[in-house]
Amino acid sequence: MEKTTAFRKEEDDGGQDREVLLDGSSNGSSGNGNGIGDGDHKHRHRATISLGGDEKGIFEFFGWVYHIGVNSIGHEYCHLRFLFIKGKYVMMFKRDPHENPGIKPIRKGVIGPTLMVEELGRRKVNDGDLYVIQFYNRLDESKKGEIACPTAGEARKWMEAFDHAKQQAEYELSRGGSTRNKLNIEADIDLEHRPRVKRYAHGLKKLIRIGKGPETLLRQTSSLGGYGTSDGYFEGQFGDAIEAHEWKCVRTINGIRILEDVADYKNGNGALVKAVALVDASADTVFEVILNLDRRKRYEWDTVTADLELIDSYDGHYDVVYGTYDPKYLTRWKSKRDFVFSRQWFRGQDGAYTILQRPAVHKKKPPRSGYRRTTINPSTWEIRSINVPMGSNIAKCLITHMLEFHTVGWLRWKKHSSSKFENTVPYALLSQVSGLKEYIGANPSLSIESSTMVVQSKLSDVSTSNSDFEDSDVHDEFYDAIAGGSSSSSEDEESEDDPNKKERKIKLKNVSWAISSLALKRASAPDVNKELDPSVPPVHFDPSQFNGSLRKGKDESDSNCWTAPSGRGFMIRGKSYLKDSAKIMGSDPLLKLIAVDWFKVDTATDKIALHPRCLVQSDAGKKLPFILVINLEVPAKPNYSLVLYYAADRPVNKSSLLGRFVDGTDMFRDARFKLIPSIVEGYWMVKRAVGTKACLLGKAVTCKYFRQDNFLEIDVDIGSSSVARSVIGLVLGYVTSLVVDLAILIEAKEESELPEYILGTVRLNRVKPESAVPLNG
Repeated sequence: MEKTTAFRKEEDDGGQDREVLLDGSSNGSSGNGNGIGDGDHKHRHRATISLGGDEKGIFEFFGWVYHIGVNSIGHEYCHLRFLFIKGKYVMMFKRDPHENPGIKPIRKGVIGPTLMVEELGRRKVNDGDLYVIQFYNRLDESKKGEIACPTAGEARKWMEAFDHAKQQAEYELSRGGSTRNKLNIEADIDLEHRPRVKRYAHGLKKLIRIGKGPETLLRQTSSLGGYGTSDGYFEGQFGDAIEAHEWKCVRTINGIRILEDVADYKNGNGALVKAVALVDASADTVFEVILNLDRRKRYEWDTVTADLELIDSYDGHYDVVYGTYDPKYLTRWKSKRDFVFSRQWFRGQDGAYTILQRPAVHKKKPPRSGYRRTTINPSTWEIRSINVPMGSNIAKCLITHMLEFHTVGWLRWKKHSSSKFENTVPYALLSQVSGLKEYIGANPSLSIESSTMVVQSKLSDVSTSNSDFEDSDVHDEFYDAIAGGSSSSSEDEESEDDPNKKERKIKLKNVSWAISSLALKRASAPDVNKELDPSVPPVHFDPSQFNGSLRKGKDESDSNCWTAPSGRGFMIRGKSYLKDSAKIMGSDPLLKLIAVDWFKVDTATDKIALHPRCLVQSDAGKKLPFILVINLEVPAKPNYSLVLYYAADRPVNKSSLLGRFVDGTDMFRDARFKLIPSIVEGYWMVKRAVGTKACLLGKAVTCKYFRQDNFLEIDVDIGSSSVARSVIGLVLGYVTSLVVDLAILIEAKEESELPEYILGTVRLNRVKPESAVPLNG
């Protein structure tokens, strides 16, 4: 979706931009690991994470982060640092180089094709909660480093910044040139034809502010005012697979709709109810409000779970919480209640947040005298940003709070007077949505879009030219540079001369707009002659001669098996997607699923196609023109490999999108390899956790590609992402009752590549983990 930007000049009498400056002092000692920040000097910084571009198209991102880690003597450190990305180069400063011209970076490196960036979630650092981002080399995971941000929204923005830098590095490599030019990005590279670049004016320096400056960070990160919001670039629908829900509005309370899933009720699956509201705030802000355990803040919107205490936290995306409430506000009960529940959260690639809440038991909180232990209803929060009209500075998001009810109780509440339902804990939980909406409405600072764009007609005097990189001979990857330990004392002796330069600036509102439509028309079958070589006659093969360790199912009621559904249950990009974001129903896959293996392995195993047991090595397999092997490496005890084999009856057309993917670079493959999941049948909370949104696997987890002979193997290491590990752990707990559909495709980004087509599908019917066979058995 193209982004339209409105230009507006705001200058004071002296020609200066009206830029908000924050005054404050930083506390803590440098390098001792006991405080956030370093030095006792005064700061007066712009509150930015920013995006810029010089006159010739090199984009820049910069802003304040925390550099965290362990130094050479084993002490943990957490330093406030200014991070600067220009092209594919990354630099780290102790002070803002825009306000301290001539300052030299304390660390610098390049963003290469093997750099992986992973969100590790929330972590307690020096008595404050930070959101940690890890960098590592996917070929050598011992090379790694970490930075941290005060909010999930800022962490997301930095993830996008590094993704943009990787795209620019890939674009540079695709233009060819000498080895020296590949190591040092040229300032005259024309990015005008890159889809992400088209959305900005050309030939100006562009800045996008996100978040706050160092003083606000040092005051700690519990303040919820003024978060940056998403860039509004969202696809026109919330899911890419068609779900079998049938929602019916059963009540409206204080402007909040309460809906019941009639389809689940008809199927005898119990009652699933949700409250939905449109809120004037960004998804990042609402996510922070819901996760915040500060009692004073929760008292303002939460009538039930306001008194909460963190018991334990795991892997940055999962914690256990203890809470109490006084039921007299709901009923005439005299005994107080307490409860323990777990919270598991993750952010999708579209910026939407999902929070799962389930009853839990924890040894630190046994039953308490004077309290009756209550089991709260399993529930989920889903928070999705909504595109706003052009010119608006108010962010909007859709909040959905979904609860599971006992069928008998729900039917009783529906049949009797509404007052009985309004005196129940489930009603109070659903009313949290109403409380959130009113709380945010009463706090304007939570609603205002804080992200702005600044265009500068003059370049800042910052030591970031390409010649600087060439002179210093920068060849280290960024994870090497950032993981080099804490700063030395000599780094404190940097010049702090004030440039006293006034630059003329124009402030812009960073707005975007999109009109999205959902077209449920069916896609035509993929053009086989376009993707496969039309000059070669098709090879006829009998699918029954290929057998994997997981058998093919007889019908939909069969268990522990696989089938190959059509693509009609998935929504893919239509021919006009770049203009109107319209998606269409998928058609039959291009490739035929011929077998599935379900292996048990000691450790994650790559290049499985070379194993003697693999059908690729069979005589029949060697006769096939092309085989796509998808090896989904599932982390568990033991580990598993789900191997899917897709065959073509003709060789791949080298000039097609599929051909460019099969024989392309790993960076191109990572940017295009897409999977759409759908839980067709199973526990509703697993459905919400997995979702139905398309995922670029190469950006979410580590993918390795192996091209040889007549096949391409893609090894998908699900365990490489803490979020993916968390979700797959939940799935494995219910896998024997799940029916899972997967669609595999190559994302289309250019008009000539549209409409998209589905490469292959698979339906996994109630797979039993114990049925996996040893690979080396």
